[in-house]
Amino acid sequence: MKIVRKHKFAAEVATSSLNDIMFFLLLFFLIISTVTNPNVIKVMLPQSKASQSLNKQPVILTITENRQFYINKRPVSQAELEDGLVKACANLDEPTVVLHAANSLTIQDLVDVMQIGSEHKIKMVLATKQK
Repeated sequence: MKIVRKHKFAAEVATSSLNDIMFFLLLFFLIISTVTNPNVIKVMLPQSKASQSLNKQPVILTITENRQFYINKRPVSQAELEDGLVKACANLDEPTVVLHAANSLTIQDLVDVMQIGSEHKIKMVLATKQK
């Protein structure tokens, strides 16, 4: 006598855990993308064809469109700029300042800041974005 089964087994893929995994991956990538540059002051940089990277930890000087100065993300007035740069570069072997200047500034604004570096033998590098 042949036994007939009433219930047939069907193959299923359990997808309930896939939703959790996708949610955690989305959260992971969102958090990592914000951690990469958490406190960056956004300015429009001038463009150049060539680029060069620095291996050292430089001092970052940012000049915004309305001539506000920031040394390593700390606001500094124009009168305190020279003292602030000298103090920031005091404990460095080979002081290097990366100058993030907005592209709407005049050449005279850049020359004034670079002259401070020249007087104190601080290497000044102008940051640009590649075309």
